[in-house]
Amino acid sequence: MTTIKNYIGSYDLLKSHKISFLCSRKCPAHIVLKSYDWAINQREKGNCVISGFHSKIEKDIFHFLLKGNQPVILALARCLKKTYDTEIQKALNDQRLLILSPFDTSIRHITSETSKIRNHFMCELSDEIFVAFASPESKLLSLIKECIAHGKTVFTFDVPENSHLIEMGVMEYRDKYKSWKNLN
Repeated sequence: MTTIKNYIGSYDLLKSHKISFLCSRKCPAHIVLKSYDWAINQREKGNCVISGFHSKIEKDIFHFLLKGNQPVILALARCLKKTYDTEIQKALNDQRLLILSPFDTSIRHITSETSKIRNHFMCELSDEIFVAFASPESKLLSLIKECIAHGKTVFTFDVPENSHLIEMGVMEYRDKYKSWKNLN
């Protein structure tokens, strides 16, 4: 298991039921819109979402989540920054944001390798995993297969573009979401 090397914020958030959010960088527009609705639903239900919030869609999801009061965990693919913008600082001050990194201070730049390590780290920490979309040729597919093999519950939207995920054993979000903690 990957260890937390650095963190800032409320470490107690790790005790929360955590849902990882993953998505390929290139994503069909209708899935992006569904993802925004998903994020708003998580926010309204008070669910803790953990993600790297690095890609465009992930940054948008982070923006939606920070508008609420629920816990959020930001997992970095580099070391911690020295300063954060006002919105992030407010969430840190409110004790509802945890920023953590599996890297020491020598890792200052994000690479495909540090992103891969971060994604594994997030999935290890999470209780469930939500994959909005994973393109058939993405590196994300091997991570999803590993998560399923290790007994993690993985969900996705029931759309034709995700049929390859459902065939792998990823559960359809529309059928399973009511069993997620706090979503009833």
